[in-house]
Amino acid sequence: MKNLVLSLKIILLALFIHGCTDHTEPVPEPQSFTSEPFVSGLKSPVGLTLDESGNIWVTEAGTGNNNDDASIAMITPAGIQTTFVAGLKSITNEGSTEGIGHLLCRGGTLYFLHGVNGSLYTADVSSFKPGDAAVKLSDIPSQDVGTYIRSLALTDPQNSNAYDLAFGPDDHLYLADAGSNAIIKRDKTTGDLALFAHIADLAPNTNAVPTGIVYDGSKFLVSTLTGFPFAPGNAKIFQVDQSGNVSVYKSDFTTLTAITLSANNKPIIVQHGIFGQMGFETKSGKVLDENGKTLLDNISRPTDIVRASDKTYYLLSYQDGTISKLSY
Repeated sequence: MKNLVLSLKIILLALFIHGCTDHTEPVPEPQSFTSEPFVSGLKSPVGLTLDESGNIWVTEAGTGNNNDDASIAMITPAGIQTTFVAGLKSITNEGSTEGIGHLLCRGGTLYFLHGVNGSLYTADVSSFKPGDAAVKLSDIPSQDVGTYIRSLALTDPQNSNAYDLAFGPDDHLYLADAGSNAIIKRDKTTGDLALFAHIADLAPNTNAVPTGIVYDGSKFLVSTLTGFPFAPGNAKIFQVDQSGNVSVYKSDFTTLTAITLSANNKPIIVQHGIFGQMGFETKSGKVLDENGKTLLDNISRPTDIVRASDKTYYLLSYQDGTISKLSY
């Protein structure tokens, strides 16, 4: 009988210890990614984001023929694609199709940037479903951000290309402007714009060209493309504190076009490619960690990456018109 009581006590003690112990395993950082196709047939995709239901929203820059065929599509987790809005200006600049930039979805609202037009659009997508008719661009509220940014005269000639965006402290919106090399704060209540940070030239006659921005809960991290001739090793990740002070976080990168955060808030970045005499070299794009370790290579001009779960990411190829699903 004593042995039975003792055994029960041991079992109860073990259950108590088990219940009081946190057995949640930390998520390891990726050491390499495996890639599988997810979506194809996109027209020069630039940016992507996820909504709370796991749908992917992607911007397509279009054909670049100075017409209005840039668009935004919603793609379900099953890969069903529906055009949300079309009719956005598509141009060609230095051989690349551009115009529309990145986008961000939160709480049923889609925010997207069109740098050429200098506009920030704010769309209610809470009731949009696969198979719905496209929304008219004229029905989506927009804000002119380009005029203010150019008025700051941060470049000569004055320039603006509002490209990426992120929510920061107190849920204000922050825009990374690739034309003026600046971070712009947009007040969540009034919509007022203010210069938050300016990223200085990386070298004489070499602009920073910020392309991606994330907020890790204490600071912003900003990826940079650098200006022509896109010299290898010139690109940097900058950190910007909550007062707008800029400093180098990591350096010695090449043509960075996007940044996201791992499950541990570590930067995962995208190298667009190596620029040579004939343009960007074939499949010279990469996904890297913050120390420059290659996690995936042989990519055709990637432009964006987003984390979908602890160990799953989606990656855009601008050149191939694809979204790939990455995992580890």
